[in-house]
Amino acid sequence: MTRTRPTARRNRPTRTSTPATAFRQEPPGFGRAGFGFLDDDEIAWMKARVEDVLADYGVAILHPEAQKRLRAAGARPGRDANRLRLPRGLIREAMEATPKAARLAGKLPQLDIELPRPDRGFVMRTGTGAHGYVDPRDASYRNMDLAAVSDIAAVASTLDEVGFIAHPFVHGVPEKTADIHSFARLIARTPKHVWMQPYQWENVDYLMKIAAIAAGGEDALRETPITSCITCSFTPLEFKFMDSQCIIAAGRYGVPLHACALPSSGGTAPLSVGSMAIMAAAEIVGMTVMAHVLAPGTPVISTPLMFTLDMRTGSALQACVESLQSASVAVQLMKRGWGMLAHTYGAGSDTPDVDHQAMAERALLAQIVALSGADILGGVGQLECATVFSPVQAVLDNEIGAMMRRLIRKPRLEREALNWDEVMRVPAGGHFLDSAHTIAMCRDQLAPRIFTRQGRDDYEASGRRTSFDAAREAALSAIAAAPEGGVLSAEQEREIAALIAHADEHIVAAYAGKVTVI
Repeated sequence: MTRTRPTARRNRPTRTSTPATAFRQEPPGFGRAGFGFLDDDEIAWMKARVEDVLADYGVAILHPEAQKRLRAAGARPGRDANRLRLPRGLIREAMEATPKAARLAGKLPQLDIELPRPDRGFVMRTGTGAHGYVDPRDASYRNMDLAAVSDIAAVASTLDEVGFIAHPFVHGVPEKTADIHSFARLIARTPKHVWMQPYQWENVDYLMKIAAIAAGGEDALRETPITSCITCSFTPLEFKFMDSQCIIAAGRYGVPLHACALPSSGGTAPLSVGSMAIMAAAEIVGMTVMAHVLAPGTPVISTPLMFTLDMRTGSALQACVESLQSASVAVQLMKRGWGMLAHTYGAGSDTPDVDHQAMAERALLAQIVALSGADILGGVGQLECATVFSPVQAVLDNEIGAMMRRLIRKPRLEREALNWDEVMRVPAGGHFLDSAHTIAMCRDQLAPRIFTRQGRDDYEASGRRTSFDAAREAALSAIAAAPEGGVLSAEQEREIAALIAHADEHIVAAYAGKVTVI
């Protein structure tokens, strides 16, 4: 049985008055401070090791069409079934030809994201994949559901550091089509760009068609990509059928790709910071070569998401020192080694609650990857190693992001910026409170919106109201203010609902052995 096909639409979605905040831009002329564990020689050495892995050992590719086309492009059989060795010439050709910029469009022009950013800063995105949800109304925990997705859309749409939103896993719907339900709910509830994460190959085309409906048709989606798609490696060095299908579909629908590696040091990768970064880079470069062959011209964003096994418990950790170092090294390697856009976790913690540990871990994580040059800091709102989402934590992460953006902005040192003339004539006992320079520059100071800077008297008078209380109030206000009808037209909602119903009927039935999905 064939799938239904949405009617092509010439017009973009109706512009709405949905509350949404465009992400902050820094003024032109400011540089970006940097940090790195690697020097240029070490980056060149690691690049060579990545090529060694891909050319001399290779990657396993389970998609027959991808296998065929890569062989035609020069790939050679590896040591075992489905493994292909990628020639160094093909690797270099692909890395040179792949676009080094991407546009992640919103439904409103002011929400478009151009990467790399003109101010050389970063943009943030919410956490994805979470199965659990901490409700800001009463701090209760439950399985993620569609109501929670609506909450996430409402809150994230008001956070000016959050450029795009990722759909989480949802319960309460057929498991085989949970990604379709979650993606459809999210894309109908936010004007911001939405990150698509397919769960199985049969769902990829449904997700793309939902995005096309929301964009106003397939041509409109190609012109204004309101979604981007993740394609993942299966560490170590394997690519599932679904992820090759994601690459092919991204090329067909004109949406950017996030080439994601998720090595787990001590498990699917060696217990070594350097080796884990090489593993992640090899998988990302492998996917970039695949995109070059299967979907030429598609923008690819390198996405190393680094984990380390706690060898005492077997639990995966994203905020331990080893994971932080490997994320920094991987970002440096992808950015400075190949000039690729880089996307990794810039928020997240290993604790299950919005607590002191969570704030300390995510501050360290954001700082090291921002200084390492990441273009996208992911994981806003996520807890418990990316398995739980909290809107309150998302609001706090937005505040950390604003501080981090300012932290990496290199201070200006020219004469005017230093107020040098006044420095050289300030009298004994003088001050700069009434200086024209002070009056001008005070407007550039970062003013926190959630974090508190109260004195003791005001703090006590407020009933000891904390930044957590302010974040909770902000999250609840955003949820309460969200329009009930979402951001799409009634016709678009009907088309998407019909597509979801079709997916539920045919994909779920196919897995039950009743029909074949074509």
